[in-house]
Amino acid sequence: MPSPEGEGRAKTALDSGYETYIKANASVNRRIFGAFPELRTALRGYASARLFDLFGFWVMWRLTGGFEGMQKSLGVSRAGMFRRIAQFREVFGEHPDVYEFPGVTVDPVKFAEGMAERQRNT
Repeated sequence: MPSPEGEGRAKTALDSGYETYIKANASVNRRIFGAFPELRTALRGYASARLFDLFGFWVMWRLTGGFEGMQKSLGVSRAGMFRRIAQFREVFGEHPDVYEFPGVTVDPVKFAEGMAERQRNT
């Protein structure tokens, strides 16, 4: 790829939807960051890393078949699973088995088929 952005598909998709998000949340964000200006910089690294981790957890939950699937296929400990589920609930307000990210779909069957095809081709 010519750049770290690859072909730029994710960036283009985000740019097209970001304006809608900003317009919908501008008044709320302005009040929060106005009251706590240091909040934006103080929590940026922690919040983004935590959200990145929890989103990945949600995707893997869906792709591996939930609690038992993650334990069997990924070797996640029982205590680790309960900790991640609690963190997910704390941030998103629901269990990862119930929560739906708007605009994101996960198809475990297509994923498994696609990964099997990739392995056959390597």
